[in-house]
Amino acid sequence: MDETTLFLTITGMTLVTCGPRILPVLALTSRPLPAPVVRWLSFVPAAVLSAMLAPALLVHDGAIALNTDNYYLWAAIPAFLVAWKTRSFFGTVALGMALVAGARHFFG
Repeated sequence: MDETTLFLTITGMTLVTCGPRILPVLALTSRPLPAPVVRWLSFVPAAVLSAMLAPALLVHDGAIALNTDNYYLWAAIPAFLVAWKTRSFFGTVALGMALVAGARHFFG
């Protein structure tokens, strides 16, 4: 592959990757969003976090595991309560890690 082709490939990949991210920001920076859109966007972080967490908590060895051997699921319940009551990221993560480590140590 010659240098011109390599340069054009990298430039094209950059435009395709950055374009869809930058254009909406540039188009919407100076405009206020409608209230329903702002409300809808407020749910995006929770939805993304749930989509990332649910498989890690519920799926074990390729199947849904709602049994007592799923330490991640059982550790998530008190961690969720700590997060809800304290809104402390560090406390939630520390409690979750401690519970999983304790469960692995005492129960296998």
